Amino acid sequence: MNIDLSELTLLPAIFRELFKGYHISRRDPELYSQLSNLQDAYRALFKSLGFELVCDSRGFYYFVPEQMGAQVNKTAQRLALFCFILIEHLADQGRDPLAVLDGGSLGRDELPPLLDKYKDLFLQAEVGSQDELEEKILRRLTQLGFASEDNGVYRFLAPLHRFLDVCLAVQQDRDLSASLHSSLPLPTPELLADDEEDLPDLTAALEESEEQAMARAMAEERAAQEIDA
Repeated sequence: MNIDLSELTLLPAIFRELFKGYHISRRDPELYSQLSNLQDAYRALFKSLGFELVCDSRGFYYFVPEQMGAQVNKTAQRLALFCFILIEHLADQGRDPLAVLDGGSLGRDELPPLLDKYKDLFLQAEVGSQDELEEKILRRLTQLGFASEDNGVYRFLAPLHRFLDVCLAVQQDRDLSASLHSSLPLPTPELLADDEEDLPDLTAALEESEEQAMARAMAEERAAQEIDA
């Protein structure tokens, strides 16, 4: 398709956020609005870069680069583990996990008992203190658009459904197994042995910088349009 690059006025900002793994949602009204209004153009342009722009029907966008394999790294596993722990913890308290994790909030004062209750699982994720829990998990959630933080209150955003879907599917499988009187152990994510600390590293899959990649895609698109003309 022909793409009018002049219409993509927020291209640098949108590309930068998606490229680093951030999830653009309605919490980012300007970026989200332009992505929604020009979704086909952005999808075509990003495809020329090797990225798949995904629009989740629950209201958020993110990148799935073609170069990225199925394996996730240590931080992604920590975030999934944290979501699973929260689902278990909230259910044990008689609270509806979805009501909390789907737009609800969690106070910093709730972290110490959570950390103590699931100490062994957190230690497997190399999280042994509240500071490490906030640094390695909650700060990552906010950096990547899964949550926001305000005065010690963490509010969960729509993109968290990427982890919730997986956790709830595991929970349903375990409940089904229990109903059939069979044994299905609690699946605990096995952390990789690498030292990577970010979510699936989009930059590691590329040999060029985000500025170079975007410039190349725009040049290729202009060249294609000239040929078509």
